[in-house]
Amino acid sequence: MIVKVCGMRDAENIREVEALGIDLIGFIFWSKSSRYVSEKPDYLPTKCKRVGVFVDEDIEVVKKMAQDYALDYIQLHGKESPDYLRGLRSVCGDSITTIKAFNIATAEDFEQTAPYENLANYFLFDTKGKSVGGNGTKFDWTVLAAYNGTTPFILSGGIGPDDAERVRAFHHPKCIGIDLNSRFELAPGLKDITALQTFFNELNSSINSKIVNSKIVK
Repeated sequence: MIVKVCGMRDAENIREVEALGIDLIGFIFWSKSSRYVSEKPDYLPTKCKRVGVFVDEDIEVVKKMAQDYALDYIQLHGKESPDYLRGLRSVCGDSITTIKAFNIATAEDFEQTAPYENLANYFLFDTKGKSVGGNGTKFDWTVLAAYNGTTPFILSGGIGPDDAERVRAFHHPKCIGIDLNSRFELAPGLKDITALQTFFNELNSSINSKIVNSKIVK
């Protein structure tokens, strides 16, 4: 399972989160976000991949930020059209992995993903809320049974310290990871390392327990 921790900007906090062994660290380049990265941190991750989060940004700006921050992924969290993704690919090349986010509340919301099949590498399913992201609330994961697209997705939206078992119990053939943000914060942009570590310990304990039980049954 891929684990992404988003909304980072403090250098020491980035070091601490990276040391937990996560896969992706996200930087939000949307000025209206309380986690907006207004200047480059003194430290950027080297052991995990870097994700830049943009909202309806000019493609040339995205390209510049991708170069300045040596981004591995570009996450689009606005109303970017399929043509926007095609343009982004032509400008940034195939070395950039793209994630297109969608706000989900009902099964009908998955209809909006169809035009993006074969354009985005991954989808990210977040909760509909006042903000485009970071609302700290979960949507009803049972509606994900209605998603039958071919693009793998990352599960987002209000996953918190008490959700390890719930995450472990969730199954969908196209779910490849989780996105953690506001519910693991001491303040916007500052993650609670203890809460993250506890969550990962519980998640891994749950996984290991199920493996052991499976072997016993056999």
